[in-house]
Amino acid sequence: MTDTVDEAAPQQRERPRVVLGVTGGIAAYKACEVLRRFSESGHDVTVVPTAAALEFVGAPTWAALSGKPVAADVWSRVHEVPHVRIGQEADLVVVAPATADVLARAAHGIADDLLTNTLLTARCPVVFAPAMHTEMWEHPATRANVATLRSRGAVVLEPAVGRLTGRDTGKGRLPDPVEIYEVARQVLARPGAADLAGRRVVVSAGGTREFLDPVRFLGNRSSGLQGYALARAALSRGAEVTVVAANVALADPAGAHVVRVTSTAELREAVLREAGSADAVVMAAAPADFRPVAQSTEKIKKAADGSAPPLALEQNPDVLRELATERRAPGSVVVGFAAETGDSTGSVLDLARAKLARKGCDLLVVNDVGGGAVFGSEDNEVVILGADGSSRAVARASKTDVAHAIWDEVARRFAH
Repeated sequence: MTDTVDEAAPQQRERPRVVLGVTGGIAAYKACEVLRRFSESGHDVTVVPTAAALEFVGAPTWAALSGKPVAADVWSRVHEVPHVRIGQEADLVVVAPATADVLARAAHGIADDLLTNTLLTARCPVVFAPAMHTEMWEHPATRANVATLRSRGAVVLEPAVGRLTGRDTGKGRLPDPVEIYEVARQVLARPGAADLAGRRVVVSAGGTREFLDPVRFLGNRSSGLQGYALARAALSRGAEVTVVAANVALADPAGAHVVRVTSTAELREAVLREAGSADAVVMAAAPADFRPVAQSTEKIKKAADGSAPPLALEQNPDVLRELATERRAPGSVVVGFAAETGDSTGSVLDLARAKLARKGCDLLVVNDVGGGAVFGSEDNEVVILGADGSSRAVARASKTDVAHAIWDEVARRFAH
């Protein structure tokens, strides 16, 4: 599924060719947003709905949004051989929603409609965004089919947790369409780069909060953007991803399992629990270094004389050091982040090298945050230091590009 038939790579084409497969689930209407994102960003999109999908969203809608006629069977425009041509010419196939039925047919090579014919002839990256009831997703048959597709190089996203049809709630909800587009876009940009397939990774993101009272807290400016970019990048490279999110106000990356935490103690508990079976842990979150010795159960009032109340602090546990030196899984790669400004004792890189040695991690991603740079920005500029003495400077680029540079270094260590 990772080879390409056409001589021209998608990056070389003026308009990369995307096939959007839509199957017969109630979430079919959400695929309209995936289609809109691809169309507005200049992609040439062909929609291939199943007959069941057309019961939820009609062909005129797909035709209007894509600017192309829509067919669901192999008998339309037979002289153009669509059951072969569509898959052969595609740079990317995205199936959203992907029902349990289409996952089963794709895994077993059944080609009984236009979409499954397209999947069987495609030699480009394929992304499935499943949506179904929890019982269907957890059934051994579906799990086996998903494992088979992943083993062949397909990216099968994990469904989200939330409200399903009727009164049901659980895992099986279609991930956010915008997030599906973001992951799929990265797969298209890096065809054949599923070098994290079969790997389980944990990414922490955001900034922890240590409450002084029911209203106030100690915290930091971390937005979680870099951590979420790392999660999306890993998903696009085939990994199973868990995100430990500390106070992040961002949409969940499509296909990631998200664990929400507030304090550094909660972050520590979640990371250590998830790291036990992880191949890599990337600590992109910014844990608060200190917490109050005691948290007031009532809002702390201003003093009548204008004096500030005393604030006793204690140090939080060093989660990265504990993970790297005591709690990592055998053979795993641990990545830390260092937000530094430099001071009278040394430069940013001097302090970072000392931190790398002290923490015991394999890689340390160094940010110069002087003047508040990086926080909340869409771009980043880092140096990736290795415990083996290596150093890689990443010039200012999108946080997505920085994320891929970090995963490149992690994947290189897997190879050794």
